[in-house]
Amino acid sequence: MMKILSPRRSNSALPALAIALVAMIGVASLRAQVVVVPPKPVVGSGNPISATPPVAVPGGKSCTVTLFENLEFADYNTKNFTYTPPSGCPGPWAKVVFTADFTVTAGTQYDRTGEFFLGGANIYFGTTAEPDTTLSPSWHVERDVTDLSSVFTAAQAGTALLGNYVGIYNGVDYNGIIYANAHLIFYPASFRDRAAIVPSVVIGLPGNSGATALNTPTSVYTQTVTLPTNVTSAYLDVTAQSQSDDEFWYTCVPNALTSELESCGGTGFRETEITIDGTPAGVAPVYPWIYTGGIDPFLWQPIPGVQTLNFVPYRVDLTPFAGLLADGATHSVGIQVYNADSYFQVAANLLVYTDPFLKKVTGGVDTNTLTAEPDPEITNSITTSASGVVTGSVVTTSNRKYSISGHVNTSFGPVRTTVNRTVDFAQTETFDVSSTQDKQDIVQKTTVEGDTETSVHGFSTRVPVSYVYPFTLGYNYVVNADGSAYQTTQTNQQDLVNIGGPGPFGSSLSNTVAAQDTLNWDASGNFTGNTNNKSTQSYISTDPFTGCYSEKLTSAGGVLTAAVSGSGCHPW
Repeated sequence: MMKILSPRRSNSALPALAIALVAMIGVASLRAQVVVVPPKPVVGSGNPISATPPVAVPGGKSCTVTLFENLEFADYNTKNFTYTPPSGCPGPWAKVVFTADFTVTAGTQYDRTGEFFLGGANIYFGTTAEPDTTLSPSWHVERDVTDLSSVFTAAQAGTALLGNYVGIYNGVDYNGIIYANAHLIFYPASFRDRAAIVPSVVIGLPGNSGATALNTPTSVYTQTVTLPTNVTSAYLDVTAQSQSDDEFWYTCVPNALTSELESCGGTGFRETEITIDGTPAGVAPVYPWIYTGGIDPFLWQPIPGVQTLNFVPYRVDLTPFAGLLADGATHSVGIQVYNADSYFQVAANLLVYTDPFLKKVTGGVDTNTLTAEPDPEITNSITTSASGVVTGSVVTTSNRKYSISGHVNTSFGPVRTTVNRTVDFAQTETFDVSSTQDKQDIVQKTTVEGDTETSVHGFSTRVPVSYVYPFTLGYNYVVNADGSAYQTTQTNQQDLVNIGGPGPFGSSLSNTVAAQDTLNWDASGNFTGNTNNKSTQSYISTDPFTGCYSEKLTSAGGVLTAAVSGSGCHPW
């Protein structure tokens, strides 16, 4: 059995079965520029569309700085650009927003990974949409980059990395060229819109050179840093993108079952580990992204998977280590992916806040119960009959609970911060594999629960945090008696976040994408089209400052059929 999964974005090796799916796509125009899409969903359009809201911004004056326009990506070369701060909108700023618009020429091309950096900081990480014969996809992304404001106060060099193979490979002309615009929009502080409290220092890991590859479970990216001697808090915004053999890590099985189940190894569990000076400092779950060429490209037309076009970094609270990081010595920050199996791309921004009055603080780490690695449990009930039929399930669970506490003697007095987290992973993979069927069902959930407690002068506050990533995938490839075949896929991704707990001071979001499709082949192995295609996205967010936002999208046959705003928000 063969599974249609996805092309690899990081090199020019193109899987034969995926090539067969896109070989029917026609010739692209030789030249194109970015087409800016309408701000509202267009019913009847096949253009990529997401229910994710734009970044909420102040209503006053703004200044836009162009990073690049109509930048062409038709090779694997790094594109360099420069940045100069906006003279008309000097800091401090209430909000800074990164925006980008992309267009891919109609034709044949795979989804690709884009990474944009400025002054070493990562300002965008995501993947692109795939074109087809009649569709030159265009889409818009936004990201709140206010926390990177210290980078934007001075002229900086930037790099855009978006490797894209254009040419003939195995007889197929990959002619889809990607174009992009990128801007920074600055909103100055005013009496009504106060200046944002932002990190004093931002350090990009690895920096303008782009994300680094972690190929094995023992691969560690380490970067040394020397920070100011008045650090009061620190955070690491980390993105770990699955690539190549690890792209579908959630479909993997224990190494002993890879041949029997015709699957990747290392189990269906991955996790990002953060260290400081080699000591465990935090855990970042890996989101099960599916790119627009993943599993079945028709699943993601026109609604892509959750975060597919614009990854959301996971923030690791390193504040218990602030006193240590402020000692004036050189320290190392490490990133590792548990069970990485060729490979994960990782990039991160280290965000450091400093004391506004003291040039030097003291402190240290008081307690740390985080272990270096998780200890997942695996229950295997896979059996193989005398006729070679493989059935049963593999259950993988990981349960981690830790607390890290540290103190800093600041100008406001001693401040103690305790990060309490429970990180749970549970997955059940069920198989039914024979000479005429390859069926795999996945039910998975990653959960991060806990709080951050801050104590000052005997007064304590707790900020609850909750991240839940439910994910299901049903895959069934069947060969009929006449030799024809079909592949049916159903998937449901969710991103559920709650910061600050319920009530007027908390913020939350719920982002769900559900999609299904069937691919068909005749007895000679020729692809004959897809059927039963439909998808939905439902996005609801609440915030004490911006209120409630709700958008629901539905699609069928590769076009948007409905867009409903506000239905998920209840009147007060």
